[in-house]
This record gives sequence, structure tokens and C-alpha cells, in this order.
Amino acid sequence: VQLQASGGGLVQAGGSLRLSCAASGLTFRSYDMAWFRQAPGKDREFVAAIRKTGGVTYVADSVKGRFTMSRDNAQNTVFLQMDSLKPEDTANYYCAASRTTILSTIRSGAAYNTWGLGTLVTVSS
Repeated sequence: VQLQASGGGLVQAGGSLRLSCAASGLTFRSYDMAWFRQAPGKDREFVAAIRKTGGVTYVADSVKGRFTMSRDNAQNTVFLQMDSLKPEDTANYYCAASRTTILSTIRSGAAYNTWGLGTLVTVSS
């Protein structure tokens, strides 16, 4: 099982990036997916999650209205569209997968048992 995140880079504040996470070695449509991020010296934090069918998404309050998560089950890929980026969005972004999540834990990293290596997003002021 492999999750490969890509799309990170350096962008100015107010700019946009689109992250992708390609999954292999699993039945992608059977997995809930999520993005987490970790800034230097800080704890990992939840960013967004999406249910298996893509019909329901959840986003952290800190990115609500700016970030959108989507998935393409035909391509085994999830996306994170990040707009109006801020310097505080600077972090390594990781995608994660879980066969089963419940509403009370979908924002917790402990609910996910498969993780990618991450892609670095740097937002300059």
C-alpha cells in the first residue's frame, strides 16, 4: 500500500496550490481519506477529510472557506485545493487512508492506518 503526495512548493501569501495524493495497492473506493499537516516544532493537525464516495467532506476551522478536498475514485487520487494561502499554512502536508472512520474520530490521526510521506508547502509573506 502506498500513498504518494505531490504538488507542494513555494508560493506567496494569497496564492494557490493544488495537492494530489495518488493511492496504490488498496481498493481506493473503500477508504476514507484525509489530509493532515505538521509545521516545524508543532503537533500534527487535521486539515480535511472525505468519505469513501466523496459525498461528504470535513475541513478544519482554520482552513474553512479556503481549502477544498475532493477525490477521483477512477484515478485513485485525492486532491486538496488550497486558495488564499497564508504564511501559517506552511507545513508538511500528509495524506492518510482509513477503511472505517466514524464522525467522532474522523479528525484524529489515530483513525488512519496508512500514511504517505508528505509534501512541503511554504507560504512566504
